[in-house]
Amino acid sequence: MLTLHAAPVVRVAPGDAAPLHDAAVAVDGDRIAAIGPLVELRETYPRARVREWPGELGPALVHEGPVPDAPSPRERIHALLRRGATAVLAHHLGDAELRAAAHRGGIAVLDRPRPPALAPAGRADLAVFDADGACLATVVAGRLVHRRR
Repeated sequence: MLTLHAAPVVRVAPGDAAPLHDAAVAVDGDRIAAIGPLVELRETYPRARVREWPGELGPALVHEGPVPDAPSPRERIHALLRRGATAVLAHHLGDAELRAAAHRGGIAVLDRPRPPALAPAGRADLAVFDADGACLATVVAGRLVHRRR
């Protein structure tokens, strides 16, 4: 099912400064179908489910430091998701259990950092942040995997 994630959209491309207000990201499966004004995307995708977010929506983060400590590898990966990260650098996944948990969680494992960006046909890794920078929601490859209540 196609979902429109609606909120001011930020950092569509590296270097973008101003958010796109009254905007949305259309997600179809694990890919971004379109980015644009919410009213236009509602017309283009009239049957889409709409999730309206109270913060700013942008690309998910790449976690460049060590994976946070937690009691289990699964919880360590979930700690990344709670921070809005859907990618981690490979050299921070030192043991097989942590690499397996990252794989199960859909976390992208990168050899080097990349600038966060949203692009049509790109993997639907999104994050929503409030005005204080706290992560409200994280979407990994089109799946909502974290939502702060």
